[in-house]
Amino acid sequence: MQQSDVRPQSMERITSKALAERFIEEQVEALRKQVGDSKVLLALSGGVDSSVVAALLIKAIGKNLVCVHVNHGLLRKGEPEQVVKVFRDEMGAELIYVDAVDRFLDKLAGVSDPEQKRHIIGKEFIDVFAEEATKLKGIKFLAQGTIYPDILESKDGIKAHHNVGGLPPELNFELVEPVKLLYKDEVREVGVALGLPAGMVYRQPFPGPGLGVRCTGAITRDRLEAVRESDAILREEFAKNGLEGKVWQYFTIVPDYKSTGIKDGKRSYEWPVIIRAVNTRDAVTATVPALSFELLQHITARITSEVKGVNRVLLDLSPKPTGTIEWE
Repeated sequence: MQQSDVRPQSMERITSKALAERFIEEQVEALRKQVGDSKVLLALSGGVDSSVVAALLIKAIGKNLVCVHVNHGLLRKGEPEQVVKVFRDEMGAELIYVDAVDRFLDKLAGVSDPEQKRHIIGKEFIDVFAEEATKLKGIKFLAQGTIYPDILESKDGIKAHHNVGGLPPELNFELVEPVKLLYKDEVREVGVALGLPAGMVYRQPFPGPGLGVRCTGAITRDRLEAVRESDAILREEFAKNGLEGKVWQYFTIVPDYKSTGIKDGKRSYEWPVIIRAVNTRDAVTATVPALSFELLQHITARITSEVKGVNRVLLDLSPKPTGTIEWE
């Protein structure tokens, strides 16, 4: 790990608007110094980290930021449409939308190893950016929403880097990572100070490989849809029952095995859906919140009746450690 990737012991934790504003001033100056008049390419997923990086760069270099939203088929339900609406229509950002669903899913077909999946997704992102960059003039930098837990977990060998990383030398892109020394709670503080909408700042974190690490093992399109649909039901029910914003992160996983069940009086052999819900301050450790059994029963009934190919719902009770927040 490079010295620049180590958070200084003297660095004050960003816990207030004043500290966030000071960080923003420092980063705007540093970004202008690093980038100059060049253009920066940013992978804009719409998640907290990339959104804050986008806002920082817009403040620092304005129209010299080119946002690229890649729909790789691994996003949550309605997410691509929401990203375009918020950033292009409401924030006026220069946004390029790339439909790469078939491209990603075809390359991931049959690949079951989680690290290999991450590397394939990362490489495809780099390839997509390289193609977009060739269409644009003056692109010299690639911005990423890397945060400090990403660096720590990569260093310790827990998982491959969450973000694109590892650019091949022929691309000649220099990385811009303005929030790489911040913990997740600090990124949110900075987002609030930048004036981003609350729904964006407090949006649940989402892994770089997206639903690709929640459709465990080799990804199939039908099982991927089961993840997407069950996740949408979970988020809808948590919002209805006042848990949105109170539980830090919640999502579903569909593993690559089936079990016997009964549907409409007949034997079924279908997938389980696993519910994962955690509370954390900095994503380094996490606890599992107590959830209403009645609510869990209601969510189970909806998922098993509305999501095709599913006959069981399970709840993951593992804290971090021993389990990571994501399954892969």
